[in-house]
Amino acid sequence: MHIRPLTHDDLDTASSLCMAAFMASVAPTLGDEGIATFQKIAAADAFAMRKDQDNVMLLAEVANQVIGLIELKQGRHIAMLFIAPGQQRSGVGRRLVAEALNHARGDQVTVSASLPSVPAYLSYGFHCSGDVAESAGLVYQPMERRLLPQPERG
Repeated sequence: MHIRPLTHDDLDTASSLCMAAFMASVAPTLGDEGIATFQKIAAADAFAMRKDQDNVMLLAEVANQVIGLIELKQGRHIAMLFIAPGQQRSGVGRRLVAEALNHARGDQVTVSASLPSVPAYLSYGFHCSGDVAESAGLVYQPMERRLLPQPERG
């Protein structure tokens, strides 16, 4: 498996991957509003806008096939983590989280985890940090992971 930064050429592929994974695992737990909200967030043009902001977007590939994506916003919040439905529970998410944490800034990283993804985030070292909440139809569990201090580079 190879992990690399998302490029503008990857926008449609990234959008399709996220929608496929979302529809398979998260959408069945949400209403129409949440699904519509996510469709806007995962659109190729929305990825393009966020790519030009202070976000790290990484793809996991096997044999030039994109199988996972993670987005770290402002070095402190995982905004997206999606694995192709056929590749889930195979270590792709763990590898993407580990790589994204190499880009983290500060002493913790947060995520608004979809309810089906909470067990995965617990296995990645996150813990629940608040009550289940809802925003624009998206239901989520606030979670966070404390980071070890990084050695000074000199």
